[in-house]
Amino acid sequence: MSTQTAAAATPPQARRGQEFRYESYRLDPAAGLLSCRYSLDGQAFEERVTFSSPGPVPRWDSPAVAAAARLIFLLAGVSYYKTAAPPVISMGGTALTPRERAFLRAFYLDGLGEFGYRSGIDLSGLRIEGPEAEQIPPAGPAPAQPPAAGTRRALVPFGGGIDSIVTVELVRDHADVALFVVSRPGDYFDAIEQPAAVTGLPVIRADREIDPQLLRSRELGFLNGHVPVTGIISAIAVMAAALDGRDAVVMSNEWSASVPTMQAGDRAVNHQYSKSAAFEAAFRGVLAETSARLPQGPGAAAMPDYFSALRPRTELWIAARFARLQRYHSTFRSCNRAFHIDRARRLDHWCGQCDKCCFIDLILAPFLPAAELGTIFGGREPLADPALAGRFRSLLGDVDLSKPFECVGEVNECRAALLLADERADRAGFPLLHELAAEVRALPGRPSTEGLLQPVGEHFIPVPYAEEFLA
Repeated sequence: MSTQTAAAATPPQARRGQEFRYESYRLDPAAGLLSCRYSLDGQAFEERVTFSSPGPVPRWDSPAVAAAARLIFLLAGVSYYKTAAPPVISMGGTALTPRERAFLRAFYLDGLGEFGYRSGIDLSGLRIEGPEAEQIPPAGPAPAQPPAAGTRRALVPFGGGIDSIVTVELVRDHADVALFVVSRPGDYFDAIEQPAAVTGLPVIRADREIDPQLLRSRELGFLNGHVPVTGIISAIAVMAAALDGRDAVVMSNEWSASVPTMQAGDRAVNHQYSKSAAFEAAFRGVLAETSARLPQGPGAAAMPDYFSALRPRTELWIAARFARLQRYHSTFRSCNRAFHIDRARRLDHWCGQCDKCCFIDLILAPFLPAAELGTIFGGREPLADPALAGRFRSLLGDVDLSKPFECVGEVNECRAALLLADERADRAGFPLLHELAAEVRALPGRPSTEGLLQPVGEHFIPVPYAEEFLA
């Protein structure tokens, strides 16, 4: 496997600010609200997150909830920092432990790797200034015993795609499961709501209201670009779990999310950094340290566990598993146009043209009949469109094309899926598929399909779940 390599980005040097500052955060239990305040060279920003739950009375007095709110405050700042990307971040009165400082710096540097590359901004000299918190001793209290199967209560962040659907079906037989959905206030996506309804599970929600100034970025002269939003959602999910008395947040981030999108000089750039194993390990470390700082003793609250159920799984395995979940096939939709922020431009069907449509079609093609995929895409199946050859070649690792900055699989996964699909009798009339398969077969080496259908790499799945998920 090889990653795309590129020279340093060459857009005009953007005008950067001088200092981004963490101001304060506040909980309002009566309104179910967390508000976070920041400033950049004196320009104020406020983010608001409102929580709602179909379950028992939220535990706003829990120390774990207060600790989780602080983590949201730390991670949500990245959306406002990037408006001018100054070289200095001031924590104000917020003290950080050494672990938290290292984690936050990596979150900014690696999580904004794509933003920095595409904006032509070198973030490597970023300084985080502010008070130091007391270092947590390495040897803390013994970890709590994992809950027994009958008492596990898991929260699964749900995006409506094949990954989160497969996670739900893995977890629901082993825990009391609720889905977790984050959206703008009053703005729900059909592509999430429809498959969520198919699960039949309760939904815990958080309305995330970013400062309205961000929606006027061009008018206000702000820098714009990709932020590690999954990291922010992860912190919000931890607080939602703590409010609802749940012991785990179960993510759906697979093995390939750790593979860099490209190599820019000596720095790896990963569009999916906050879905990667590196982020998961670092965030788990911060959560463990935070738990050790909470009041200890019988009945004391701990931070929810956080792990991805799919970390050792490839997209190829996930697609094979999803293909058996027929009740979701008519409702899931991972097309980028289904999630457009402008409702007037949001589609209620697959566009059949974007990189995400191409990837989902490719990864499912070995496991679903061609006619069924044609129906899913409403007659716009990407593999049937020769004009999309370039998009598919970028997924397959063509050295002359860059891998898209999207949540798509690794090159060998895509190649294996292509070759498997090409062997299907019902794909005889797909000239683009056959042309691409011939190109892949001419390359040195061949991806191991059998190996990609087995667990790969390390994971953080705790013992009770791992014994069942990886059996």
